Amino acid sequence: MAVQRGMVIIGAGECGGRAALALRDLGFDGPVTLVGDEPHLPYERPPLSKDAMVSDAPEIKAIASDEMLAGRSIRHIHSVQAVAIDRAAHVVRLSDGSALPYDKLLLATGSTPRKLPMPGLGARCVYLRTFNDALAIRAHLSAGNRIAIVGGGFIGLELAAAARKLGAAVTVIEAQPRILMRGVPAEIAQVIHAAHEAEGVKILCGEGIAAVADEDAEVRITLAGGQDIVADLVVIGIGAVPVTGLAAEAGLAIDNGIAVDDELRTSDPDIFAAGDCCSFPLAVYGGRRVRLEAWRNAQEQGPLAAKNMLGAGESHAAVPWFWSDQYGLTLQISGLSDEGRSIVRRDLDDGAFILFHLADDGRLVAASGIGPGNAVARDVRLAEMLVAKRAKPAPEALGSQMVKLKSLLAA
Repeated sequence: MAVQRGMVIIGAGECGGRAALALRDLGFDGPVTLVGDEPHLPYERPPLSKDAMVSDAPEIKAIASDEMLAGRSIRHIHSVQAVAIDRAAHVVRLSDGSALPYDKLLLATGSTPRKLPMPGLGARCVYLRTFNDALAIRAHLSAGNRIAIVGGGFIGLELAAAARKLGAAVTVIEAQPRILMRGVPAEIAQVIHAAHEAEGVKILCGEGIAAVADEDAEVRITLAGGQDIVADLVVIGIGAVPVTGLAAEAGLAIDNGIAVDDELRTSDPDIFAAGDCCSFPLAVYGGRRVRLEAWRNAQEQGPLAAKNMLGAGESHAAVPWFWSDQYGLTLQISGLSDEGRSIVRRDLDDGAFILFHLADDGRLVAASGIGPGNAVARDVRLAEMLVAKRAKPAPEALGSQMVKLKSLLAA
């Protein structure tokens, strides 16, 4: 009888951790090994740019304790990297010289911050990806300190909001014509832009960087237009790159991430990939291949990969969903707004509103909302269900606050 090698998961973040726990929930009783390059337990990353930045004593929001992992017989190997996959032998080699045999392998290697390709970056020019990164940035967020943020995306803006809350002076530099160019409609970006300016953040859009000089005590950023920005700390948030090196060296197909099918299987039938590191076809958008850097996607794909490693054959069918909190405002987006050709606006109470994105055939393909607290949460959730149903609601019904979205779902 063949010896059971078990399941190996490379990447001990949200996605990998959830997959390991799911394998046990699904009744798998063979070996489960979780490999991570950080010293920490699997943890959630969204708090790193939010709660961890304003807390006096930031803590990791772990998704499992040592006791839980031990109680479920999940072996957690931390502070090491997987350096090679021998597909023929079904073995993963680690940086400490050890080797792990596998029956099925899951790559949940995540993404890494996109580097600013410029000379002159020193110790005061940093990126946010890990809890240790967050601790290092948090130490600089105090009254009197000057923080420059390169990139007007979610991470940069959430950090800007946290820094202002703690009294630091903040300048955001964005090369694009506006903030949140990727996936966020201009109307919603304008609301967030105004909120930041009202809180004293200086936002410079359409500004390229000509030079960076990290001069011991401060960093000088020279913009293409000639203006100098001087800061005590520069945080660079210009996107993320999927971690695909291990997969590429093993000969797996790469396409804007590790390419997987709708069951999260790579070009090798015994290797799966999930979370930020993979691109996958979305049936609700006609099989369009996407890669999502989103908390809920990692949370959903980890358990789905576990199911399919055990032979469930279940397709990924979830509608993408994103959110961001800044200054008491919550932005939520369900679906892919760039699939839409026309927009219908629904105004809600307290200045909140939702934009419904419709395809040429009238199908609802996304909803983007913003408002205080949870003002848009329920309607965005209902819109997500309409997107999943491929519904074609009447535009006038979507735009009317008098028409309940739940009634459109029932129809």
